[in-house]
Amino acid sequence: MQIKTDVLVIGAGPAGSIAAKNAAQNGVNVLIIDKKSEIGTPKRCAEGITKSTLDELDIEPNFKWITREIDGIEIVSPNNTSLTLDDNKIELPDTGYVLERKLFDKHLLMDAIRSGTKVMVKTKAENIRRIKEGFVVEATSMNKHVSIITKIIIAADGPESHVGRMAGLKTNTSLENMASCIQYEMVNVKTSNMNHVKIHIGTICPGGYIWIFPKGDDIANVGLGILKSHTDKTAKHFLDSFIESNHDLANAQIVEMNVGGDPIGGLVEERYDDNIMVVGDAAGFVDPLTGDGIRTAMLSGKYAGIVASKSVKAGNYSKDFLKEYYILTEENIGKTFNRFNKVKEFLLTLDDDSLNNIVEEIIKTDMSDVNVKSLLKIIIKSSPKSIFKLRKLL
Repeated sequence: MQIKTDVLVIGAGPAGSIAAKNAAQNGVNVLIIDKKSEIGTPKRCAEGITKSTLDELDIEPNFKWITREIDGIEIVSPNNTSLTLDDNKIELPDTGYVLERKLFDKHLLMDAIRSGTKVMVKTKAENIRRIKEGFVVEATSMNKHVSIITKIIIAADGPESHVGRMAGLKTNTSLENMASCIQYEMVNVKTSNMNHVKIHIGTICPGGYIWIFPKGDDIANVGLGILKSHTDKTAKHFLDSFIESNHDLANAQIVEMNVGGDPIGGLVEERYDDNIMVVGDAAGFVDPLTGDGIRTAMLSGKYAGIVASKSVKAGNYSKDFLKEYYILTEENIGKTFNRFNKVKEFLLTLDDDSLNNIVEEIIKTDMSDVNVKSLLKIIIKSSPKSIFKLRKLL
C-alpha cells in the first residue's frame, strides 16, 4: 500500500500530537504514525505539568486527565530537613497538576485528529530514503507493509530516536548525558500533604533527585533519575533503598513500574535539515536541571508544526527555509537550557553537608525577600568553597 501526505509525524507523544495539530489546522495534509497499539503507554515521566504550560499551548484543563492539583513543593535535604514552598510561605510564580499521561496523550492526539490529522497506530517506520519530493518511509502497519511518501518528516520518536539518524542527522545523546530513570506508581502512600510534590536531594540519588508526585488521596508516582557517571549501582537499587527507609512509603505497594532514559544534556544541534525537523525527547527537549520534558517537547512540536505548514504552502522544504524552526527553539528554549546546564553542573559539585546547610539557611530566611542575589549569598555562607565554582557559572 502507498500513501502520500504533505507532513508525516513519526511518534504520537505530546510533541508529535502538538506538531500534527499545528500543521493540520493551518490547512496541510498531515499523517501521524506511532509504533504502539495504545497511545500514552508506557508513561515515561512523573506526569507533572505547570498550569502556565497549558495556558501557553491553549490546552483547556480537563479533570478527566488531571489526577491531582499541586499547590506546593517540599525540598528534603540529605538530613531530612524539609523546605516547604507554598502560598503560606511565598507567592509562587506557578502551580500545577499531576496528569494521567495515558489519558492526556490520547486527548492531545484526538485534538490533532479533530484539526484534520490522519492517524495510524501500531505502525513502525523501518526505513527512510530520500527522493526528489522528500522522503519515502517504509513502515510496517498492523503487520502489513506500507510506503509513505512525504514532503516533510517531523521526528517525534522519543529519547531512543532512530528516525533522525536514519535521515542522516546526528541526534545521538551521549551516555554521560542520559539519566537512568525508574518510577513506581504506588498506593497506600501517606505524606504530610498530598497536594505537595516532594523532592529528595543529595547522595541518596547520585547526579539526580528522588520525586514523590501525588496522584490521589493515597496514590503517588515515586521515582528517580541518576547519572551513571556518578555511581556504578542501578537506579532501581537507589529507589528500592529509599522506599525501604522512608516512613511515607512504609505501607505502600507498587501497582506499576516504568524505566527509561532521559536526555539531560541540552538540545541536539542537528535537529533539522532538508525536509525534516526533530522534536521532543528525540532532539533533547528536556530541562537539564529538572528533567522535565513535557512543556518543552510540546513547544518544540508547536514550532515544528507551524514551520511545516509554512513550508508546504511555500513549496520550499529546504534546510534554509526550515531554519526558522531552529531559531524559534534556540531563542525560546535553547538559551534557557544553556543556563540551566551550568546550574546543574554547579549543583552536582555540592556535597550532602553543603546541601544541608543551604536548605537550613533558606528556611531561616524571609522567603518574600528571596531573589537570585540573596540565594547566592546563602549558598556562599553555607558553603564558602562554592564561590570558586560559582565564578564559572556567572
